[in-house]
Amino acid sequence: MADDRVQMQDFKNLRVWDEALKLALSVDHLTKKLRRGAYASFRSQTFRAAVSIPSNIAEGRRKKTDKEFARFLNIAAGSSSELESHLIFGRKARIIGEREFLALVTQTIVVRKMIFALIRRLSEEN
Repeated sequence: MADDRVQMQDFKNLRVWDEALKLALSVDHLTKKLRRGAYASFRSQTFRAAVSIPSNIAEGRRKKTDKEFARFLNIAAGSSSELESHLIFGRKARIIGEREFLALVTQTIVVRKMIFALIRRLSEEN
């Protein structure tokens, strides 16, 4: 039983974490391409919001109860909305091109839907 709990707590086995990590890496790639001085705050905030998503999934997965895990998943979902807002700003301010924007915002929405599906599953199990 203890081995099952350890396996269950391994965030690296979660597809949602893997997709969130891919999203963070995509955002990292984008932010590294932006001019250094002009968009420093935008780059930093966008990157931090993106990295917060897989980080909160990982942190929550190590909690003892599904309720605690769901709380961290909700924080991750909030970070995904923050990221989406940054991406919209970046597009409207012409910092991000249309193609990059569409790819990243689509990826963000997919991850957020996966997070909400997991939250629903956790609440149904209790």
